Amino acid sequence: MFPLGSVLLPGMPLPLRVFEPRYVALLSTVLGEPDREFGVVLIERGSEVGGGDARFTVGTVATVVTVEIGEGSIVLLARGTDRFEVVEWLAEDPFPRARVRELAPLVVAPDGPGALASLAAAERVVRDTLTRHSEFVELPWPADVRLSDDPVERLWQLAGIAPIGPLDQQALLRSSTTAELITRLVAETLAAGAALAAGWTDDAGDLDDPDEEAT
Repeated sequence: MFPLGSVLLPGMPLPLRVFEPRYVALLSTVLGEPDREFGVVLIERGSEVGGGDARFTVGTVATVVTVEIGEGSIVLLARGTDRFEVVEWLAEDPFPRARVRELAPLVVAPDGPGALASLAAAERVVRDTLTRHSEFVELPWPADVRLSDDPVERLWQLAGIAPIGPLDQQALLRSSTTAELITRLVAETLAAGAALAAGWTDDAGDLDDPDEEAT
């Protein structure tokens, strides 16, 4: 198990530079296994380094895609796959471990026009919000980023590129249906867009205040 300060969603890439001894030991073990997988969970309280953190219990399996072993660190790229829920945390010797149960994958029926239409509408909201955000702040994902053709993976990737915080992404990760995920994704993305617009308006208002004097 690899607790992080960010959320890994299915279908999303996870670049990591690992230097802490316990996680170097974790990856040394993982890289010797056929599946080369480990679990990722969001840290609820605490930090990524040093241990003693509290963690959320719903996470995502990460599969190693590429790895470079350097002097004192491991640089790798992994990719999110299936979701899981932690059943029991085990002794952390020499690295975090847990018993988990796999969560049921979400389904978008190919013959369900309503679901596909909702997915398309959610995508427009996310991409339009990214376009507006990019005018004010630097974003990790451009509005025209290419996504998977698979509808379920595409939905998770939309959740991954949406300009929302890790706690909101963690709430999305717990969704039990595609309808729930789409509804939450649209709501959180619209809220993020409204917050940015309000903040920008307030800043502009401060600058334009006729009673404000330069000093």
